[in-house]
Amino acid sequence: MTVLYSLALFLAIVVSAPWWLFRMVAAGKYREGLSERLGIIPERISSAPGQPVIWVHAVSVGEIVAAGRLIEELSARLPGWRIMVSTTTRTGQKIARERFGAERVFYFPLDFAFAVRAWLRALRPRMLVLLETEFWPRVLIECRRASIPVAVVNARISDRSWPRYRRLRVIWRRLLNRFALVLAQSPLDAERLTAIGAANVRVGGNLKFGIRVAKPAAVTDALREHLAPGAKVVVCGSTLSGEEEYLLDALPRDVITILAPRHPERFSAVEKLLAGHNEKYVLRSKWMASPAPISAGSVFLLDSIGELASVYSLADVAFIGGGIFMLGGHNPLEPAQFGVPIVMGPHYENFRAIVDALVAANAIAVAEPAEIGPAIQRLLSDPHLAGEMGQRARQVFESHAGATETAVESLLAILHAHTGDRA
Repeated sequence: MTVLYSLALFLAIVVSAPWWLFRMVAAGKYREGLSERLGIIPERISSAPGQPVIWVHAVSVGEIVAAGRLIEELSARLPGWRIMVSTTTRTGQKIARERFGAERVFYFPLDFAFAVRAWLRALRPRMLVLLETEFWPRVLIECRRASIPVAVVNARISDRSWPRYRRLRVIWRRLLNRFALVLAQSPLDAERLTAIGAANVRVGGNLKFGIRVAKPAAVTDALREHLAPGAKVVVCGSTLSGEEEYLLDALPRDVITILAPRHPERFSAVEKLLAGHNEKYVLRSKWMASPAPISAGSVFLLDSIGELASVYSLADVAFIGGGIFMLGGHNPLEPAQFGVPIVMGPHYENFRAIVDALVAANAIAVAEPAEIGPAIQRLLSDPHLAGEMGQRARQVFESHAGATETAVESLLAILHAHTGDRA
């Protein structure tokens, strides 16, 4: 099975090579970190002789943010250890390096034996911690051969992925039956993970309930001083292709709209869209050099990474992207921590447990596309309704805290069981 998998992966890369090469040349998207993905260890990645290592893998920005407190708590509880962090995407890499230091962050290797083994030899990790469902067969096999325990935190299987996992459960069972620990986000996720053969599955809660903005981003403080007094602010976060155009037509014209596309490579395309709509818009990247007042009717394009969570604190209403079309939705907890009322579209499969908790508390407005504009307008025109919904969202956020502490204690217990090391 391992040979067939490696052959299939190799053939898939060969067949898709023209597309990958085009993307590298056109956008530079996959060029960065290619050598690391191929198992070439950069000079900046070093460790002191005998210094124990935990390897944490988080795909992109969302997972890095979710794992932030976990990594910080592990570092505090394990002085003298190195927590090394890998990502798959360029944006995730940027945020991880800013937060943890470039010497601790690298690109996750391609799932070939030579690349995986090179990183295992370099890091010699005492444990591998995966975020969500990053189940790469060769990584799991090589960790098993090297007697490295593998734990999964914040594990989930989305509605869209579930049929595919279920069809291949006979194969998955052979790969997942030796996990040291799987902490599922919800009972449904735990049930699904157990059904496909994952071992040692428990419900651990969602790390994203523990994400807190420690201090305002620089742009947040600057905006707070320059937004027109009395103007209503709608923050539209993590929007995807097609959603910005829809929102520009649906939102009231007398508000300040802060627009934050999900993917940085789309910033220029969204700017062109704003210009084509004859919108009065401001680019964060240019505005911060010389902040000026922002009037009602303006669109502020947040063309930056890592600032959105803090910017939600300025909102009278927050719209969460990814749910207008069938794209799975994004995390509504970032505005919830500030008591901001939330509106999102009907397609939130990737965050079902979180959204269901908010819906059950009447703490979010889930609206069909045609009703998104009216839903936002109702909240803007009724401060009492908006305030109560926002407070309920904050209460849901607070009531689900504790997943990070559960994960830290569970991971330390695994380390002690496998290595005898104790925090």
